Amino acid sequence: MSLITCTIQHRSDLGVLVVRWPDDAPLHQLQADFAAVLAMAEQTTTAFWLLDVRRRDQISPELGHWTTTIFYPQAANRLAPQTLRISVLCSPARMAVYDADPIQMQYLTFGLAPERPYQMRLFGDEGTAMEWLCAH
Repeated sequence: MSLITCTIQHRSDLGVLVVRWPDDAPLHQLQADFAAVLAMAEQTTTAFWLLDVRRRDQISPELGHWTTTIFYPQAANRLAPQTLRISVLCSPARMAVYDADPIQMQYLTFGLAPERPYQMRLFGDEGTAMEWLCAH
């Protein structure tokens, strides 16, 4: 298994995993990172995640498809009966890509839909992202 490229911090005081990526990585590496996040979530029974992707400026349609249709639903199932809540902390440049790219917008719309087995929202501000996560 690949070494993870993200940091995963369990904030037991808030019941949140804080995950930060320092840079971009290829799809297989990001998948390994997400597997490590889920392993930590299961170990700590933590279903609230803050994913800081502000430094990852490469936006892969393959990753968008994989996370929203495969990984997040599987993670939600494995963390049940807790509801998986995901705050994604994005840079303004990343938000602009989401707005401008129809494929990315399609995955984003799918991932944000209320009928998903997980809840996900995008934020530009960490305080607001954490507030939403903790308002359970």
